[in-house]
Amino acid sequence: MIGPAISSGTGANRGGLVLSVINTPTYAPIYDPENPDYYYTNFYGVSNITHPLENIERYKNQYSKQHRLLATGKGIVTLYDTKKFNRGDNFNHSLKFTTTFTEDLRMNNSTSFLDPHKTSWGRNQYGEGSDTRSTDLVTVWDNVLNYTTNMNGHNLDVMVGSSYTHSMWTQSYIAGSHYADGTIQTLNAANKIDPGSTGTSASEWAIMSAFARVSYNYDSRYLISANMRADGSSRLAPGHRWAYFPSVSAAWRISGEPWMQDVEWIDDLKIRGGWGQTGNQGGIGDYAYLERYSINRQNWWETGKEHAVPTYSQSSLRNTDLTWERTTQTNVGFDWTMLKNRLTLNFDWYYKYTTDMLMWVSLPAGSAAVSSIQRNEGEMSNMGVEFTITSHNFVKKNFKWDTQLNISHNKNRLEKLATSQVYYDAKVTDVLADYCVRNTPGMPLGSFFGYKTGGVNPETGELIYLDTNGDGEVTANDRTYMGDPNPDFTFGMTNTFQFYGVTISFLLQGSYGNDIFNASRIETEGMYDAKNQSTRVLDRWRRPGMITSIPKAGFDMKISDYFVEDGSYIRLKDLTIGYEFSGNWMKKIGMTRLQPYFSAQNLFTLTKYLGMDPEVNQYGNSGTVQGLDYGTYPQTRSFVLGVNIAF
Repeated sequence: MIGPAISSGTGANRGGLVLSVINTPTYAPIYDPENPDYYYTNFYGVSNITHPLENIERYKNQYSKQHRLLATGKGIVTLYDTKKFNRGDNFNHSLKFTTTFTEDLRMNNSTSFLDPHKTSWGRNQYGEGSDTRSTDLVTVWDNVLNYTTNMNGHNLDVMVGSSYTHSMWTQSYIAGSHYADGTIQTLNAANKIDPGSTGTSASEWAIMSAFARVSYNYDSRYLISANMRADGSSRLAPGHRWAYFPSVSAAWRISGEPWMQDVEWIDDLKIRGGWGQTGNQGGIGDYAYLERYSINRQNWWETGKEHAVPTYSQSSLRNTDLTWERTTQTNVGFDWTMLKNRLTLNFDWYYKYTTDMLMWVSLPAGSAAVSSIQRNEGEMSNMGVEFTITSHNFVKKNFKWDTQLNISHNKNRLEKLATSQVYYDAKVTDVLADYCVRNTPGMPLGSFFGYKTGGVNPETGELIYLDTNGDGEVTANDRTYMGDPNPDFTFGMTNTFQFYGVTISFLLQGSYGNDIFNASRIETEGMYDAKNQSTRVLDRWRRPGMITSIPKAGFDMKISDYFVEDGSYIRLKDLTIGYEFSGNWMKKIGMTRLQPYFSAQNLFTLTKYLGMDPEVNQYGNSGTVQGLDYGTYPQTRSFVLGVNIAF
């Protein structure tokens, strides 16, 4: 539940390259007039600014290379297989054994060099170089024994197997500084090797699984399946590494019943349901259950430290109870095809309940040498529906139109926490130095927390912060929940048109009802220093009595719903146009397919969101922080022109 604070900087560099481009004043020169080799770093009211071009310069001398060897071997042994006995009954059965062995070897080498003149950090270090090399070997060995039989409409499928995965990773890294100049960009030219950025590391993990499944169906009308798997992970504490996860599902194909044969407009109708458990051990370190220590090197070359030796400090606490996170899910649904396969409906309702959530848990200050520990901490529920419609709208010889529409809704709720009942996350800037997310039982994960506002005071130009608890004053106790990043529903619709040899397909997708905390506006509308601002501040409050929604320059800025926006959107995600050539001339040259095509992604977006992209999150795929935009790089608009050729 605890994530890293968003990277910050000073001046226009705060929030990364995107905000650096926006916030760098237009009147700031690129290079320092007094030293043309240096980027300009000082101007009215703001110092130590990193120019956007300097940020880009840092990546010019980065080099990364990866060698990968992926080898797979597979063997299938048919132990028994027969299709018919000479007794008059249709009776087929087979017994097969399949083994698969895979090795995935990756060797990485990345180097970097910061010029002692071009970048500010490079100047501070008199040039800096690094070299990192790693090897990662993942081995997977799967074995499956499968028995199938069918007789007079009775079909049985029995499967047992095992899976083993092992990973071994090693890394060596070295960094140096103090170069004579920037002409020789190798570590051999570094006069000082940084002990804090030089060393080796290694990690190893493995997971072993055993599983079994029994599936039975009669005449494809009555279907039932039962599964059991046992998983053991080296990442978990001894005595808690193994867990068992059962599941069962059943379905009834109503359309297969004899009394349904006269209902011609229904082609297929099946209702289904299931219950099962799954385990999760992702998101934790390979040795999360161990008490670990860090090595701290001493500067023995400094005066008075000639005999200094490395010291050790505790970096993690031991957790002898660390075990699997478990999710129990129940689902029911139906599949319905009708009107001679022209229309198909799929519906699912599900309820998931997760226990023993793997979380970073904060510890009381001074209670230990470390501030947090990974442990099984909370419980969470998810309930939702998913609905898909597939329609063949128009079907003729030379013209076809197909549509697929899917809509999903999920309601998330944090149910219980064991150690602490409140977790704050996502510290947005060092200007406000506060968190905008508060996770606590009874609320959806990632809920935004801060002050509610009531517009701009016409007399003072300050934002009006509301006294939500009614005690007559505005304090930190008035902070409350002010937004939910979880959408009411998401949707996607694909339309495909085929006219003679032309195919046109486009995908529309979007969400509705989700909020976004636009932390970028803290930098582009905060007006607290001399950085460049967005044009919205041209409408800021300037005089008593002025009615506006933008407060005055230098207003009392807090984490509030002033920065929370509606993140609903609809986007043309993909457009593809192609043409399929045909004719005898293709057969004469041995060509079976010739299809030139044009494809475009993210062509346009309809939204009220003020940021560059409503489909972003500074914290990536984090489950605890969603809908946070802080200089987040938007999704790119791309165009592809190509041709598919087959002989």
